[in-house]
Amino acid sequence: VQLQASGGGLVQAGGSLRLSCAASGRTFSSFNMGWFRQAPGKEREFVASISWSGGTTYYADSVKGRFTIFRDNAKNTVYLQMNSLKPEDTAVYYCAADSAGRIVGSWLATSAPYGYWGQGTQVTVSS
Repeated sequence: VQLQASGGGLVQAGGSLRLSCAASGRTFSSFNMGWFRQAPGKEREFVASISWSGGTTYYADSVKGRFTIFRDNAKNTVYLQMNSLKPEDTAVYYCAADSAGRIVGSWLATSAPYGYWGQGTQVTVSS
């Protein structure tokens, strides 16, 4: 599985960005997908995840109500819509795939189940 993240950039506080993550392979529709981020000098942290069907989502408390994760299985793509961006959202954002099967649980809010990672896309929010 190869993951290609895109859509990052520089935006002012209060602005919006939409990240995309395109996956290779014909089994994307069976993957649970996640977004993570890593700011300079900090550990990677969970942002959001979505089940293979799109029916279950998880969000970090810091982004609830501002970010939305969704997917288009016909396009093998998962998205992260980010609104009301804050300077503390500045980080490299990574998408990740859990290809272990159509099993959904709260562990999708951790990095543990994700065996495939994209290369990251930089998001910078200016104040």
